[in-house]
Amino acid sequence: MSDDVAGWLDVLGPIAFYLVVWGLVFVGTAFFVGVFIPFLTGDGLLFGAGIVAGSTDRIDIWVLAIGVGVAAVAGDQVAFLLGRRYGRPYLAARTGRWVQATVARTERFYELFGWWSVVIGRYMPWARVFVPVIAGVGGMSYTRFLTANVFGALSWGVLITVIGYFAASDPAVRPVAYVVAGVVIAASVVAGVRAWRHDRAGRADRAAA
Repeated sequence: MSDDVAGWLDVLGPIAFYLVVWGLVFVGTAFFVGVFIPFLTGDGLLFGAGIVAGSTDRIDIWVLAIGVGVAAVAGDQVAFLLGRRYGRPYLAARTGRWVQATVARTERFYELFGWWSVVIGRYMPWARVFVPVIAGVGGMSYTRFLTANVFGALSWGVLITVIGYFAASDPAVRPVAYVVAGVVIAASVVAGVRAWRHDRAGRADRAAA
């Protein structure tokens, strides 16, 4: 993935490189693009872009990372407002058995974690796309969603991008960068397992009733 992203810089130049990375992060959650190309809108993109920044002086890591965070916040805000404005019919329009099953799973994830689902969901590919719009459909207050969104999207966008940068630029820090990346992935897995177990227990209770 990092080799592909590096190729973008050679073809596009620095300014367009920033805009493409930020644009992909934005549309990944704003318009459900992350459902279809998660590898081009999620962690892999950020880590690869960070590696590119650490391998050349043509890209400023802080401009890139902060821009990613802002684009992530903006994308979630659009998804939240669409969910709030159009409600469940907007989700129903996302046809496909897998999409609808993922929507149902994300709704249960949202019920389990509430405010934290917006933060934790940023680190989980399927939740990243659907939690914002489900929060809008579910009636979460705008202020409450905004605080969770800013915390989750900024931490995700800046953290993953900067980890990629240090993994490429500083051999002494590289092992630490990979450890942090592993912790982030492990935390995402733990959150996903907890949501799955809660969902399974809930379905068993409903079946028993």
